[in-house]
Amino acid sequence: MNVSLAKDLSVYQLVMGVQMPPKPLSLSPATLLSLVRAQIDLLIEQQIVATLWVKLPPEKIWQSELARYQSSVGASSLIYTCQIDESGKGEDEGAGEAGEENTPLSSSSPSSSSFSNHVPVHLSPDSQMRRENFLMVLSPQFCSLILAHRPLKKRKNQTSGKVNTNKNQPLLIINTVEGRVIQQVLDGIEKAITPESSSIHADFICPTAPESALMNQLFAKQLLRQDEINRQIITVRTTKLHQQNQELQNKEQLKDEYLKNVCQELRTPLTHMKTALSLLNSPNLKPPQRQRYLQMLNTQCDQQNSLITGLLELVQLERNLEGTALESVRLSDIVPGVVSTYQPVAQEKGIMLAYTVPTELPSIWCVSGGLRQIVINLLHNSIKFTPNGGEVWVRARIQGDYVQLEFRDTGIGIAESEVSKIFDRFYRVRTAATEDYGGAGLGLTIVQQLLLRCGGSISVKSKLCEGSTFTVQLPSVSDTPKAIAIENE
Repeated sequence: MNVSLAKDLSVYQLVMGVQMPPKPLSLSPATLLSLVRAQIDLLIEQQIVATLWVKLPPEKIWQSELARYQSSVGASSLIYTCQIDESGKGEDEGAGEAGEENTPLSSSSPSSSSFSNHVPVHLSPDSQMRRENFLMVLSPQFCSLILAHRPLKKRKNQTSGKVNTNKNQPLLIINTVEGRVIQQVLDGIEKAITPESSSIHADFICPTAPESALMNQLFAKQLLRQDEINRQIITVRTTKLHQQNQELQNKEQLKDEYLKNVCQELRTPLTHMKTALSLLNSPNLKPPQRQRYLQMLNTQCDQQNSLITGLLELVQLERNLEGTALESVRLSDIVPGVVSTYQPVAQEKGIMLAYTVPTELPSIWCVSGGLRQIVINLLHNSIKFTPNGGEVWVRARIQGDYVQLEFRDTGIGIAESEVSKIFDRFYRVRTAATEDYGGAGLGLTIVQQLLLRCGGSISVKSKLCEGSTFTVQLPSVSDTPKAIAIENE
């Protein structure tokens, strides 16, 4: 049997329409769940065969209560389940479902459609019941109504102009056993039922009030159920606080490790400078040795300056990057200028430096000034790690929704075991124990951070003594920037 309502109906309005209506309380969905469970507990314990009218959230945690009741009392009970037509789902679908907020339990019980003696009651898509949930129990021994109503609080979306509902509002909950209130609701439902649907409990009269013994038992069960849910909520919150505390501790450890690495990196050049200064004080120092120690001091001062400059750049970048807006920029406006700046350096080492950047490539998204810094850092590395007489190419092309920028060199290459480390702070490639190419070891870290902000990606292919290829993917202006995907191949 299917039942439909011929006109719109609000259970909340029916309740509030009686003389001296019960006062709604502003409560949480967890409290609503405890009330429903206590009610079902009482029906099962007393083996009360009742007719239930329900509109509960679709989640299994709620439907399990109905399944629990029917499995206990058998097929003699009858459940009328009010449900919104699926075709009527709109942007506020589920806005009135009382169980939307996180509840501390889960269940794997079947949905109400699998209950025996289950009668669906179809509601129109724009029914006022969309914002209501209720459980109404009808039996000669015991009648009750638990009703949750989410008030419609409209707020205008400044972007689209549409009116949205606030799903985080508390619920107005009514819990009553007054026969006059429940009868009003039952009569209102019967009047709204379509004529072709059979009459439902037309002769049922709600008792004025249940027996005091039943009420005492109900109150006790409500206290137990509320206490159970409160303990579960406390457990969930405690677990969450522990997780947050652990995350803070992990961040502190990372910060301590970072500061330790910074201090170690800054100390190394100072150690070399101190050594050079002590050697310069030797009375038997020959001019070539003096010149070598002075050169060591100069090199280590440059290294110290490079470290401090790189650290300041990285700190500034990480502090401001999140709030920095993206801009549209063309590779043909940036790459040629950077390449021409590095041509003298390449010529001094006898390196053939060339680029191919078609002018018809689309613009890309990047942080203001970020593209220039990405090209500088990657090109600088390619030239630095390429021996005299080598070659460096910079190429750009379209790759789907991205513009691909490739830096390929015939340099020293990177060992497979080191590829995953090259984006780490302060990591510097060394091909031999005595060989150090200098630098702060922060260039690739900065590139990674810039790509993270604009939704690009970077991948690396390299072989020792054969060279490396760094491939950067930058989102074109026609595409929305995506999250970064860093790949080491």
